[in-house]
Amino acid sequence: MHPCKVLSVPLVALLVATLTGTPPATADTPAIKIDGNATQPIFSRADAIAQTVFVEVEGTDSDNDGRPDRVAVDILRPKETDEGLKVPVIMEASPYYAGGNDVSNHPVDVDENGDPLAGLRADAAKTVPQPFDGYYDNYFVPRGYAIALVENLGSGRATGCPTSGDRNETAGPRAAIDWLNGRAKGFDADGSPVEATWSTGKVGMIGVSYNGTLPNAVAATGVKGLETIVPIAAISSWYDYYRANGGVLAPGGFQGEDLDVLAKYVLTRENGQEACGALMDRLTAEQDRVTGDYSPLWDARNYMNDVGKVRASVFLVHGLNDWNVKTKQFAQWWYALAKRNVPRKIWLHQGTHMSPFNLRTAEWLRQLHGWFDHWLHGIDSGIMREPQADVESAAGQWGRHARWPLPGTSTVPLWLGSGSKLSLLPRPLSRKESFTDQKTRTAEQLVEATGSDPNRLAYSTGALPADVRISGTPTVSVRASLKDGASPYLTALLVDYGTDERPNGSLVPTGQSYCYGESVPDDSGCTTLRRLGTAVTPYKIVTRGWLDVRNRHRPDRTEPLRPGKEYGFTWDFQPTDYVFKKGHRLGLVILSTDVDYTLRYPPGTRITVAPGRSSLRLPVVWGRLM
Repeated sequence: MHPCKVLSVPLVALLVATLTGTPPATADTPAIKIDGNATQPIFSRADAIAQTVFVEVEGTDSDNDGRPDRVAVDILRPKETDEGLKVPVIMEASPYYAGGNDVSNHPVDVDENGDPLAGLRADAAKTVPQPFDGYYDNYFVPRGYAIALVENLGSGRATGCPTSGDRNETAGPRAAIDWLNGRAKGFDADGSPVEATWSTGKVGMIGVSYNGTLPNAVAATGVKGLETIVPIAAISSWYDYYRANGGVLAPGGFQGEDLDVLAKYVLTRENGQEACGALMDRLTAEQDRVTGDYSPLWDARNYMNDVGKVRASVFLVHGLNDWNVKTKQFAQWWYALAKRNVPRKIWLHQGTHMSPFNLRTAEWLRQLHGWFDHWLHGIDSGIMREPQADVESAAGQWGRHARWPLPGTSTVPLWLGSGSKLSLLPRPLSRKESFTDQKTRTAEQLVEATGSDPNRLAYSTGALPADVRISGTPTVSVRASLKDGASPYLTALLVDYGTDERPNGSLVPTGQSYCYGESVPDDSGCTTLRRLGTAVTPYKIVTRGWLDVRNRHRPDRTEPLRPGKEYGFTWDFQPTDYVFKKGHRLGLVILSTDVDYTLRYPPGTRITVAPGRSSLRLPVVWGRLM
């Protein structure tokens, strides 16, 4: 640039250059508009440029065809990017864009040796989003962002094979980030090289479920250019999705699903079975649905191993009633990020496995906009000075807190006693109590049973004198013996006894609509506002925890038990944030088989518990509850 030309650059362009690190725009070069410390919607979604680039994943040949795998990247960017405007990228990587296959789940009824019995069954297909069918394009393209949708290896137009979360799948979106930064090769449909000359190189990854898991995975590689991630209902360790403390476990609603089932579901590439059939068979063989032990297969899918490499900021979102991707997934990731002082923010809502866009639309867009403006455009939007944690304590009741778990949280033990007592004082002389495992009654049916029951033990406090809020990860320790059966499971349920109006997992239209972005054909840029549905119920299972007693010392090692010998067992519940109301009773229910989650062994295991040597430990918030 000629020195005298600098004088003609508008002040706003110099500001943009300072904030974003991009070259200043001349009078003839388009630029983003910043007003009120936020990017403004000045670019046309309708005129945006759509292109598809096939990015080479160097060093990855998961289908063993002798060529590097490739991923298809669909891009939507302001037309001004062909006139010199450089923009950051909001990226969603997914194996679902091309739909899914019909795949039967594994049987969950097993014999006394742990071998599966006949009876494969197919469960309902999971939701399949479509490219540019959400809100990213309508809202963010006009504000000076590009949207990039990356098809995962083995799905749609990509090559390679899906393997449910290991390093080769991480390599796909990572390669797309490298391409945006000039470090990887990209080609058009005709095979001609394509470069991302319009990209600033800054990328933010976002998504829900598997699409939210991939941001965690890629961030754990420390790839340069990934400035921030927004993992929503995301996995941090695949072992904790399909296993729990040594036991084979189902994602809620998908009993019998496993790594191989999911991989076969998303194997939608051309000639998928021919190219990837052997790899699918290897997944089936190595995942081990008999012992449930942690192994190298699971270790390759554990992003906690590399959390120290995360250089991206993290805006984490999870439903406190999500039993598909359970809450341990967000909590262990969050705890590790906090130890390393990673810049972060968290939303915890009372919904299930869902997007916050469908729950609290306007506020979600406000905060997400401020987040991306800060981390991708370098604008001081003020988002990092807002409270770190937004937590919904009841349907529609949100509180903002300095951190999560909430300030003032400390561990409080409650002790089990004979006569179904749960109290602050230990009762060492309590007599032993027994129950017998069964495989037909659900956890809900066992909670609803009144008085003593042959298939579970139940303990509770008296009526609570004040509200009690817990925030974090509860644990339970049980002294017990097992004999006369094959089931290796101990299941604990934390229960709120008391009639109340509670979220029921649904979303209910409010009758209002909200327009958030530019309307284009087949996409109005508007949505129907929703709220959490509720129902009056006499109790709530607040959280659950599972243990395979053969893994009482470590998840990677099965150790047999001597029948009738008493052992100490300690395991965790799924983390939560919950208010037990004044007048309600706080309860603990202990059972063996959890028919909706665990494998189902033949009934008959006799479990004898020593209540006086058993306890429940709760992370209780002292002081402000809401």
